Amino acid sequence: MQTGAEAGLKPAQPVTEMSAKRVAIVIDDFGNNMDGTKEMMNLPIPLTVAVMPFLPSSKQDAQLAHEKGHEVILHLPMEPVRGKKSWLGPGAITTDLSNDEIHKRIVAAIDDIPYVIGINNHMGSKATADERVMKILVDICKERNLMLLDSRTTPKSVIGKLAGPQGVPFSENQLFFDDLYTYSHISKQMTRFKKLIHERETVIAIGHVGPPGKKTAQVIKEAIPAIQKEATFVTISQTIKRPTN
Repeated sequence: MQTGAEAGLKPAQPVTEMSAKRVAIVIDDFGNNMDGTKEMMNLPIPLTVAVMPFLPSSKQDAQLAHEKGHEVILHLPMEPVRGKKSWLGPGAITTDLSNDEIHKRIVAAIDDIPYVIGINNHMGSKATADERVMKILVDICKERNLMLLDSRTTPKSVIGKLAGPQGVPFSENQLFFDDLYTYSHISKQMTRFKKLIHERETVIAIGHVGPPGKKTAQVIKEAIPAIQKEATFVTISQTIKRPTN
């Protein structure tokens, strides 16, 4: 049975060719003409492109990703434990907002990005640990037939806990490629990513356009042939956890 997030999506490769192991790479921070946008979009694998709302190239980046056969999700700015609210960009979800305002902002952000099939959090270590705020997000995803990807910027996140009972499909990030921007660090993270493939059936990792964008794209590109010997690249909707009743 297909969930809403899967409906109409084609497998990255014919099923007969697919390895039992699956890897999904999500690239965050599209929407602001960031460095590495072209390099990421042109990678010869299916990607999940996470686009921030209300920015100069938000719609353009989502359109290009769709044309390239990548999956599009909304990269929704959410309040961190540390950091300035000004870093979040327009329409951010913060814990001091009313229920109505949170609902209004989430819906507006979804409507701003074409081809959206799901949502993940930009920052959000405070917001994703807040049950009141996340319940509104989960309810909207249920109404809109969207999936959720928990970026896991905090181990205290309640996204999975709330999504399951509501029947909202969800996945969880397992590794950030470029939390530090150096080529050596990104390469070390790619080595960790390859080790995770040996340990798990499905591995999800997040990279970014922006300051590390071109370096991260290069590291991913160089690793593709080795990874394809062990696993199949898929989009995030093909990694979802189906909630059990």
